[in-house]
Amino acid sequence: MVPSFDDGTSLYNFVVRDGNGVKGMVDSGLTTVPVAYMQPPRERIDKESARKHEQLPIDLSRLDGPEQDEVAVEIVRAAETLGFFQVINHGVPVDLLESLKDTANKFFGLPPEQKAVYRSEVSPTPLVKYGTSFVPEKEAALEWKDYISLQYVNDAEALQHWPIEIRDVALEYLRTSIKMVRKLLEVLMVNLGMKLVDPKIDALIDKKMVNMNFYPACPNPDLTVGVGRHSDMGTITVLLQDGIGGLYVKIEEDMRFGKKGEWVEIPPTPGALVINVGDMLQVLSNKRYKSAEHRVRTTNTTSRVSIPIFTIPKLTEKIAPLPHLVEKDGIAHYREFLFADYMKNFFGNAHEGKKSLDFVKNVDSS
Repeated sequence: MVPSFDDGTSLYNFVVRDGNGVKGMVDSGLTTVPVAYMQPPRERIDKESARKHEQLPIDLSRLDGPEQDEVAVEIVRAAETLGFFQVINHGVPVDLLESLKDTANKFFGLPPEQKAVYRSEVSPTPLVKYGTSFVPEKEAALEWKDYISLQYVNDAEALQHWPIEIRDVALEYLRTSIKMVRKLLEVLMVNLGMKLVDPKIDALIDKKMVNMNFYPACPNPDLTVGVGRHSDMGTITVLLQDGIGGLYVKIEEDMRFGKKGEWVEIPPTPGALVINVGDMLQVLSNKRYKSAEHRVRTTNTTSRVSIPIFTIPKLTEKIAPLPHLVEKDGIAHYREFLFADYMKNFFGNAHEGKKSLDFVKNVDSS
């Protein structure tokens, strides 16, 4: 029996605790957005007034040729300004990207009970979590999103524990993407004065996670968000968008393609992947690199999928601004911390812009 979605407790139990997700709610014949998903006006996305970010994708094949220095400058400039950029010729086969999108749509089309076995309370493995929204128990308004999260330890454990419907394509996506991530990280860290042989570079992407996000068609997308305002907690994020679009990034400083505080859309580009800077790179660079605040809108035309790869440091890694940058700047904008503590704080709170960085902000920093 489908509950009344006007009752908050019944809705929460149906969507979250029973694992039906937003898709189950929509499939029940929902025609209006429940109050629990209505965002306050300040959080709603006005897609009509937002401009598209028109910066051309960066061709990563040029990193292995005579133009490598020029490409490195483009990567660094993007990390220092918007914190988001798109890449093409990245080494991940385009047919694999298409297969990923198809696989994600098929997975979320499975009966609810097949997906709900991976809810965090009952999942047979800590490597797989199926859920909805971000932290439903702490959110004033829920996000219009279902997801499955796949933590990577090694190939053998992924093959054993990841859902059979998605494991092979997700693992190949991770395998091929991580080579690109390493190249990008090396460019960014060398620009900060580190050496390629520094073990910290490997430690910064020690842990990996593949997510598949599903945003069902929404009766009134103007009232909801797919993902609320946040920055990513890790080092570098790789994102595959489908052709529908809906990713918005906030500009932190006035620049040639926008003004501070403005939101721009990162339009889907066929064959491209979106790269964004995570909080850890902003900390290490002592604010040189920007872990941009971003969010996702919903649509009433069709469902949408996105598939990010998150790379994060070892849990035992101590993170702090690089000492020579602090010396040059005359101030450390962040204190030293254990990454495990940062991760716990990040997942213990609802999305609220870049507030997660306040957890490690140096009290003497402006």
